[in-house]
Amino acid sequence: MKQFFIRWIRWEPPLPSRERPLSRMKRILVGHPFQSIHELRERVSVLVGLGAFASDAISSVAYATEEMMLVLFSIGAAALTFGAPIAVVITVLLIVVLTSYYQTVHTYPAGGGAYNVARENLGLYPALIAAASLVVDYVLTVAVSVAAGVAAIASAFPVLHEHRVVLALVFVLLLTLGNLRGIREAGFYFSLPTYFFILSLLWVIGNGIAGLVIQGRSPADFISPVIPSEAVSVVGWWVILRAFSSGSVAMTGVEAIANTVPAFREPSSRHAGNALIVLGAVLAVLFLGVTFLTLNYGIHPTPDETVLSQLSRTVLHSPLQYHLVQAATAMILLLAANSSFTGFPRLASLLGQDRFLPQQLAHLGDRLVFSNGIILLGGMAAVLLVIFSADTHALIPLYAVGVFLAFTLSQAGMLVRWFRRRESGWRWRAVINGVGALLTGTVLIVIALTKFIHGAWMVMVIIPALVSMFLRIRFHYKLVGRQLAVHPTEPPRAVSHTVLVPISGITRPVLTALEFARSLSPTVRAVYINIDAAAAEQIQTAWKKWNPGIDLVILESPYRSIIGPLLDYIDQEQKELRGLVIVVLPEFVPRRWWHHLLHNQTALLLKGALLFRRDVVVTSVPYHLNR
Repeated sequence: MKQFFIRWIRWEPPLPSRERPLSRMKRILVGHPFQSIHELRERVSVLVGLGAFASDAISSVAYATEEMMLVLFSIGAAALTFGAPIAVVITVLLIVVLTSYYQTVHTYPAGGGAYNVARENLGLYPALIAAASLVVDYVLTVAVSVAAGVAAIASAFPVLHEHRVVLALVFVLLLTLGNLRGIREAGFYFSLPTYFFILSLLWVIGNGIAGLVIQGRSPADFISPVIPSEAVSVVGWWVILRAFSSGSVAMTGVEAIANTVPAFREPSSRHAGNALIVLGAVLAVLFLGVTFLTLNYGIHPTPDETVLSQLSRTVLHSPLQYHLVQAATAMILLLAANSSFTGFPRLASLLGQDRFLPQQLAHLGDRLVFSNGIILLGGMAAVLLVIFSADTHALIPLYAVGVFLAFTLSQAGMLVRWFRRRESGWRWRAVINGVGALLTGTVLIVIALTKFIHGAWMVMVIIPALVSMFLRIRFHYKLVGRQLAVHPTEPPRAVSHTVLVPISGITRPVLTALEFARSLSPTVRAVYINIDAAAAEQIQTAWKKWNPGIDLVILESPYRSIIGPLLDYIDQEQKELRGLVIVVLPEFVPRRWWHHLLHNQTALLLKGALLFRRDVVVTSVPYHLNR
């Protein structure tokens, strides 16, 4: 540990004075770049990986019980007796899914999770559906985690309740910047709140059980997973299924480790598998403990305080301990998004390599992380938080559909793999993945039906839209590839061209641009736009005296437009020449960035206007000022 801090709290030389202000700011916020050879050094251990990548799954304990109880409590406090058996069923399902993913991390050590599994075993379209589901899952993970963290803060400090959106956006910005600094650095610091939360919640559970024992009740008294048949007939299976689907958010995030296997140290599969085993044990203890204690202490959901906050306030008699638990809850909820900031960029990188997303997402940034994916995820989550006013309960119904769709496709893909390859032990592996696919598929149907009118329909629209977008991007790349490809026997095309130099006067930048234009072609024309008759006459007189040996063309502009007459003249030249038109733009470059604000940006406007013109080449000749 000492060596770790020495390595990270090391002195770094000052940035060179010639570095631009924006680059200097980037180095301050993100840090100095890493060399490519240090990629293995940036991988994490099981301890750090569990805390960083599984923070989403562990954080769901803070609100899964409450989401389940909200549904049951909506028809009366008596319905809360169904909470314990529902929690047991969810825990069993969790263990099955984690066991399935344990097989996945050993079979697909390259990561990618459901996308890679479905791509290899189920085909293109199931893979894209899995990818779209994961994209929705990752974006919603950030939004839900941050919203829940802000809700925990507002529970302890009610005055902040009306500022939830602003607080949420600030935390998303901080998470984005933290993850841009690199996997190992972000993973270490973001894993600390995860373990703080685990210890805090174990302390709450321990105190809660001790309190029940003091009251003369055995822990076995409040673990009653049996549902009376007469009670079912009163409440109805529909409410039970709705509560089950709401409580299933306890499973969200468990796929993050399978999606980020390459981020673990070698052997990465073994370390990722060990992390999954520990994660299953921790989740089972925390989720069951919080649910059963909440039910036995008679805690009910309220709009102003979370269930976990009420439980902590009830079983912990020290205000200091209560506020420590709330602080731990807020931190884990806010930093639970870190698993998405690791998983989404890797998924986007794979999709970029396969040409289903922009190729820029496939490249590593300065700190050996997929920076573009991190920034994109932060932006999408921020938009979602603004749209839904950072309300956890409004975001939760959108959450679980994509998660369980990815679960189901991943398990189904593994099942197909075992039947195709029939490797050693394939039968019992197929049973595990088959049961997992059946259970998660059933839960998916339940969630889709019970949450449809509460917002799940939006996910069912978004996922096909994302798949369509993936296919259109892939089609675009194929089209571009066909047009850019050159046949080996195809000779270069001989073209004639003329060079136009737009000028606003006779200046040193114009002289430099004309000299450059002459080196390109013997056919050079200077073009002046007449928006002031007196100034145009002066230019014409001065041009004759200067006599540079280049024709001056004066274009009339009765509406004082500079771009319009020039574009019309270029169109005319192209019709007559039937070749390339090269536009050389003279530019002077101020020494200070803020000096640009004091001058017209005509050259920039011309570049934008000419960018999409066929057979028009635009180049700038900069003239740098000394002061």
